[in-house]
Amino acid sequence: MPTGTQALLLILVLPFAGSLAAGFLPTKARNAAALLTGGIGVVGTVIVALLYPLAAGDGVRFGLTWLPTLGLDFTLRLDGLAWLFAVLIYGIGALVALYARYYMSEEDPVPRFFSFLLAFMGSMLGVVLSGNLVQLVFFWELTSLFSFLLIGYWHQNPAAREGARMALTVTGTGGLCLFVGVLLIGRIVGSYDLDIVLASGDLIRFHSLYVPALVLILIGAFTKSAQFPFHFWLPHAMAAPTPVSAYLHSATMVKAGIFLLTRLWPVMAGTDAWFYTVVPVGLATLVFGAYSAIFQQDMKGLLAYSTISHLGLITLLLGLGSPLAAVAAIFHTINHATFKASLFMAAGIIDHETGTRDLRKLSGLYPYMPVTARLAMVAAAAMAGVPLLNGFLSKEMFFAEAIADHTGSLLDDSLPYFATLAAIFSVAYSLRFILGAFFGPPPVGLPRTPHEPAQWMRFPIEVLVLICVVVGIVPGLTIGPVLATAAMAVIGPDLPYYSLAVWHGFTLALAMSIVAVLGGIALYLFLRGYLDSGIEGPPLLRRIKGQRIFDDVLVTVSWSWARALERWLGTRRLQPQLRILLATTIVAAFLPFYFNGWPGVGSVPWTSIDPAFALVWAIGGGCALAAAYKAKYHRLAALIFVGVAGLVTCITFVWLSAPDLAVTQLLVEIVTTVLILLGLRWLPQRLEPEKPGGPDLNARLRRYLDLAFAVLVGAGLTAISYAVMTRPLPESVSRYFVERAYTEGGGTNIVNVILVDFRGFDTQGEIAVLCIVALTVFALLRRFRPATEATQSPEQQRIQNALDDAAPDRQVGDTLSDYLFIPRIIMQWMFPVIGVLAIYLFMRGHDLPGGGFAAGITLSITFIVQYMASGTRWVEDRLRVLPLRWMGVGLLTSIATGAGSWLFGYPFLTSEARYLDVPVIGKIPMASALLFDLGVFALVVGATVLILVALAHQSLRTPRLSRTLARAEAETEAAAPAEAVTGEA
Repeated sequence: MPTGTQALLLILVLPFAGSLAAGFLPTKARNAAALLTGGIGVVGTVIVALLYPLAAGDGVRFGLTWLPTLGLDFTLRLDGLAWLFAVLIYGIGALVALYARYYMSEEDPVPRFFSFLLAFMGSMLGVVLSGNLVQLVFFWELTSLFSFLLIGYWHQNPAAREGARMALTVTGTGGLCLFVGVLLIGRIVGSYDLDIVLASGDLIRFHSLYVPALVLILIGAFTKSAQFPFHFWLPHAMAAPTPVSAYLHSATMVKAGIFLLTRLWPVMAGTDAWFYTVVPVGLATLVFGAYSAIFQQDMKGLLAYSTISHLGLITLLLGLGSPLAAVAAIFHTINHATFKASLFMAAGIIDHETGTRDLRKLSGLYPYMPVTARLAMVAAAAMAGVPLLNGFLSKEMFFAEAIADHTGSLLDDSLPYFATLAAIFSVAYSLRFILGAFFGPPPVGLPRTPHEPAQWMRFPIEVLVLICVVVGIVPGLTIGPVLATAAMAVIGPDLPYYSLAVWHGFTLALAMSIVAVLGGIALYLFLRGYLDSGIEGPPLLRRIKGQRIFDDVLVTVSWSWARALERWLGTRRLQPQLRILLATTIVAAFLPFYFNGWPGVGSVPWTSIDPAFALVWAIGGGCALAAAYKAKYHRLAALIFVGVAGLVTCITFVWLSAPDLAVTQLLVEIVTTVLILLGLRWLPQRLEPEKPGGPDLNARLRRYLDLAFAVLVGAGLTAISYAVMTRPLPESVSRYFVERAYTEGGGTNIVNVILVDFRGFDTQGEIAVLCIVALTVFALLRRFRPATEATQSPEQQRIQNALDDAAPDRQVGDTLSDYLFIPRIIMQWMFPVIGVLAIYLFMRGHDLPGGGFAAGITLSITFIVQYMASGTRWVEDRLRVLPLRWMGVGLLTSIATGAGSWLFGYPFLTSEARYLDVPVIGKIPMASALLFDLGVFALVVGATVLILVALAHQSLRTPRLSRTLARAEAETEAAAPAEAVTGEA
């Protein structure tokens, strides 16, 4: 058995590892995927259960240093509350996996389903186990992402796609609000560590940023837990497979918001702002969800609205702010997970065995599936709060808290009446669920003949219903210790007195329960005729459709407002957009000087300038101006001038003793110039209509405006640079790296050591951005269709194509048309030479100018040369060019290198430097940063080659299309006389 901290990490890693493994299983491996998922659920449940003594004591904590200077560390913590949710996530997850094995069809790609399910399980565990608020938000957003994939699993169904999009939009927006709220909490406390935050309750509640932070955090929790008015996404998520619905509605997803409210209850609750924000929202959700559930015709829709109602009940309890209400909220969270998961599974069995879950078509199923009916009846009774079941106990605690006085306000005084009304509704929709499906006349016209499901498909419901019964009969022996442990993690060691006895005598809470049961029966009988009529939706609220409101809001934002902004700011031309961007930049740069004043010129005297250096810069500046002048009508000339300006920059780096930068700049200039040159062909011509007397007034005004922007930006950067360079810089910055590059980074090339060691995290972010840019360029070029005038091949290539068509077996070099034969052979021979140079630059980079980035650019030049020399088909027939794999391996290698430092107790991307004594060669530097540099190298190669491949395939597609059209035209012309003769005849 691993130690507590190791087990804690294992709890989180297991589902993600299983998700990766399930993703590689064959499409038809339903049994293997289910066994893997269920096994992980069982093993995880056992590990979490064994950690209960530690969770009930001081808790378990696991930490890895990430960015300690920013207060961002990877931290896991397990206390009573996290333990409870972890058991629910793992335990119900194992039961859902078993259930899904029989529910999912063999025709579906089931391993993909289980892969998503395991990833979602791991994301939820990340939320409940996170010991850092920023880390919690990260896993929070992962739950939104994987729930989107699960809800839209049957993507061929439009309702599934719409439900997934709606869920992601609502919960993702709430997640962004939560992130801002967490940042405000970190600003108040000075740390994102959850232990420190939970110990700073008074500091948070009395801070001026408390209300903004509270509102933002509540929006995140309300959207995730489907609280009014954000509830509408949850019923539409019913398009997901039933195992997903059972899991999302019981132990995960919607419970994430409840967990967040419970977790932050010690530091956020107890204020009027908390009470008057949380209680009304919870109360509205409780009553509205219960009322709407009665009139749903879809069984899963009924259960979805009942989930909304029960989530509102828990939110209401947490909003009351009293310790007893918090205990009741935790207790009902447990009870709701058990009876709601079993009810969804029962609804799924009915749908699976009958082919429908429409209550208008279902009736009299009890004789056909008596065991399932009895299980569903017990679970529904627990949901309705019938005595001797677990739902009754937490409902009694809720009634007791509704009666108690909290603020003395009108809202507080009205709570008993609303609570009783919601309980009446819950009894009514529970009766509707049971009587509508299992009793009444025999079913007629069902798609399938109803019957009991397989024994193991029903087994998860039997386990959950057994828990409902056992907890309802002997709560003190079963759930009592667990509830106390979870409550102490929220309230503290001084728990208020509460009793889990089944009988408390004749109390007002019991009277409210009796009224609720009798009132619910009477309400159901009163509404039965209306319900049997088949009308969809609740009276008075039938016209209010959450999806319609959501769509209207999206249309307003994405169409009306966006179109207005597009008309005001947008244009098809790039130039006006650049003006807006530059104007915003100028204003943002000017504001600090406007408020703080211009710092003036420093005291550092001028240095003499070498005339040769001044001449080089004059050439570079002239080329830059010429490029700007020529860019409008002569792109090739502009590209040449830009290349010369880039070479001047390289010479400047060499002049100022920065050879590393010079090498990188030179290589980047080569690659970018060639890639842009290859792309010039696909750009449309830019011709401005000539008018008598030259350009019109508008064109001249645009040019003057562009000139003004150029002067402002250039003058501003010059002034800032001059102000900086005329001031003495603190020696500590440069001195720090000079003194520690070799002793701590193991390299004498300070620039490279900074990139892969001291500022390795920045480099990690930069290569991730490079990866995204390459993928974006590739995606755009895949959909790009060139202009008509660009589709014609050059004259030499047309001659070559004609010869190839005439003599397919002709050898290269037979005719004069192979005009690149000698250069082509030379460039092909350069492949190993440039490759060796790339390896050389890579290996020397830690001590001499070079490194992974320069080596990656160099190696990508080898591919560019081969594509230019021999063409796309020739290269790809002989080389397996897999840029996506290069990029993936590079990104994973760099991340794995950074995470490897955790194994030795150091922060992320901490480097270790050693010299390795190799026979014959001698000592060579072998810093761990070399592996990180290897990841940079691979990603740069992959990103550059991916853009090259996109351009090359564009060149391949267009000539092929042109030749096909030419042949079609020739065939048409040849056939035309015959058709004419036929017509005359």
